[in-house]
Amino acid sequence: MTDQNRSKVIQEHPIGNGLNAFRTSFNSICEDRNISPDPAAVEHLGQEDLQNLVLVLLSTLQIHPAARLLCSSGNGKNLFDDLLRLNSAVNSGEFEPDRIKPLLRSAVTDTPDDTVIWNHLYEAVTESTPPPRPIPSSIQQTPLSQNTSGLVNSSEFRHNVDPILKLELEHLYTGLPNFHKAFFGDVPDLDRVSEAVFRRCTDGDHPLFTDGWTGWPATAKEREVLAWFGGLIPKLEAFACDHIPTLATRRKLLAQPRTPLIGSTGKRSMDIGFVDSDITYNPDFEDSRYRWSHILVAGELKSNPKADTASIAWIDLARYVREVFGAQENRRFVLGFTLCGSLMRVWEFDRLGGIASEQFDINSKDGGLRFVTTILGFLRMNEEMLGFDPTIRTFGDQQYIDIERNDKTERLIIDEVMKRARCVAGRATVCWRAHRKEDPQTPLVIKDSWQYTDRDEEGELLREATQKGVANVARYYHHETVRVRGANDDIQQNIRKGLDVTEAANYRPGRAKLQSSANVSISRKGRSTSSGVKRPSSDADATLPPIKRSRPTSPTKASGERPPNRVHRRVILSDYGKPIYKASSRVALLSALEGCIDGHHHLHKVGLLHRDISINNLMMNEDKKNPSWTAFLIDLDLAVRGQREGASGAKGKTGTRAFMAIGALLDDEHSFMHDLESFFWVLFWICIHYNGPDGGKPVPRFEKWNYVDTDELAELKKGEIADEEDFLKKADKHFTSHYRPLIPWVNRLRRKVFPNGGRWKRLEPELYSSMKKILHDARRDPMVLAEG
Repeated sequence: MTDQNRSKVIQEHPIGNGLNAFRTSFNSICEDRNISPDPAAVEHLGQEDLQNLVLVLLSTLQIHPAARLLCSSGNGKNLFDDLLRLNSAVNSGEFEPDRIKPLLRSAVTDTPDDTVIWNHLYEAVTESTPPPRPIPSSIQQTPLSQNTSGLVNSSEFRHNVDPILKLELEHLYTGLPNFHKAFFGDVPDLDRVSEAVFRRCTDGDHPLFTDGWTGWPATAKEREVLAWFGGLIPKLEAFACDHIPTLATRRKLLAQPRTPLIGSTGKRSMDIGFVDSDITYNPDFEDSRYRWSHILVAGELKSNPKADTASIAWIDLARYVREVFGAQENRRFVLGFTLCGSLMRVWEFDRLGGIASEQFDINSKDGGLRFVTTILGFLRMNEEMLGFDPTIRTFGDQQYIDIERNDKTERLIIDEVMKRARCVAGRATVCWRAHRKEDPQTPLVIKDSWQYTDRDEEGELLREATQKGVANVARYYHHETVRVRGANDDIQQNIRKGLDVTEAANYRPGRAKLQSSANVSISRKGRSTSSGVKRPSSDADATLPPIKRSRPTSPTKASGERPPNRVHRRVILSDYGKPIYKASSRVALLSALEGCIDGHHHLHKVGLLHRDISINNLMMNEDKKNPSWTAFLIDLDLAVRGQREGASGAKGKTGTRAFMAIGALLDDEHSFMHDLESFFWVLFWICIHYNGPDGGKPVPRFEKWNYVDTDELAELKKGEIADEEDFLKKADKHFTSHYRPLIPWVNRLRRKVFPNGGRWKRLEPELYSSMKKILHDARRDPMVLAEG
């Protein structure tokens, strides 16, 4: 169609009063925003207002006769076809506001020109709307990995935790040569004394060892093996004292496989292990019962030699180790052992996973000596050799650390543990409240974590945020890489002493690391050939139920490269508070959440994206004597700079599962909008699981959010927010009585975060202010204010 013909159609079919409805909408929006209703107002409207106005205008022009008479700007039948496509794009949020603004301005002038309006419309449809694309971000995504530290308000039943723990422990390597030298080599005279003790065991008229250990139970039943251990170890200690006269008994055997240890979420007992000898035990008093905090070495017994596999003995031992790590915040690594029949392995677990020695038969001559060396090593190791952090020192009843700051040594006195992550492999964050020795009134927070070596240091990000004056984010005081034995405390070199996992018997480049060991046939006299079971649920030669892996294997495994390394970081913060779920009132909770959203906004403005909004990372301060922020974000472990390109250093996509945005669960690249959605899920979760400032409780309907795969979790979350009537009914059913007055306000947030009951489709910076306004208005609600 020529320009002349187009002009003729426009002249013969004037718009006239056809824009009245559109102009009424425009004037109403401007009035609500206190903006003068003129063309300049278009520049001051938010994305949602622009979207609504454009949809009204496009619908008006679409039904105008000229739309069917004017030709298409592309391959459509007419301009009407172009408007259909543009209308759909605008409705889904896939449009650029600047492309539409000239059209809007031309339609709101006092004397609109039809030719100008249609020309601007042609410009909009000619440029066309770009095809749907991932939410823009500079962060290259990596596969999501599950971790037991992310379990929130969970009963931690074994059938739920074990599959997650197995996914967490991707890097289990067995059969490493030189394992004993690495972890037992520093015990003074251990080899010499062990050889002498073992010779003593083989000598005399009644030797303890001939062709195997005397008294070793042929069926290797748990009770019989425990009794055998209990009789043998005192004899080994006595023999050792003959060669080390000053040897004091430092450890003792713990053998209570049917008695749960105190300190775990679910009831957990341990087959066998070692504790300090000065711990008294009285089963009638809880204060005198054994706890996970007492465990120095963990052990797992199986009667079946074939149980020396990832899915049986290894995972059982790992379950104990998780409890030890969770109860001992100053533990860098944990040693343990498995004994399946008479086949033994010694294990070391750390924040990368676990490694193990070669398998040895304790009833063989070489294996018998190795067994004696292992037991005497466990009995004589000092705390650092057992995996405790030597930089956390004790004087009297006080714990402290020393730091070098501004060329001076400062002593920080530890007041209490604030937070500890319950996991084996992972960042394993621990936080302590502390103070400077010279200033007990000013609180500080010490945070230890194990970061991947190719990640941005959290301390540097916090220092950058503090220097830029970012409000409502924990302020920087100091940071350092922890040093042990004069070296940076990393896992591969400092903890594992440079042991090369590529030399492990089960190392397979590009394959999963939980490989079962080869079955070993036992035929020598005195060895166990039992196929009996200790516990039917775990000692059969079978694997755990298959776990649906919702993401591909990592680049490390696919390429056959060595696993990544983690390093021990320490950050000191000058803001101290409590998690927002401990808020003293509904108003306090809403105020803290608003403050944390404001902190996230400030952080984003300076180019930092948090990426892990959760109930444990949103803090508040209700103590008027505490100079900390009244509300603030913590934990920039997973934060990235907005300009950063390429893969984030962290393995796995980021976030705590229960609070992750739907799009993040479905592979969207992470943006600030995902974090804002996470704020909604935090409030939603608190209202369901907490009935005030007291401890939370598991809720069966939502507990599975910790365990299901990410695709299923995304669908579960969609189901919660899709329909307003359903949402209100479910909120009324599941919100605790304390937080039920927040239902209408949480629903308003739902409308903003999930427009039309669905996932948001565009970046909307205005969402910050919209969410804060809803929270601010909620604090004035008489029903919210009426506590009690």
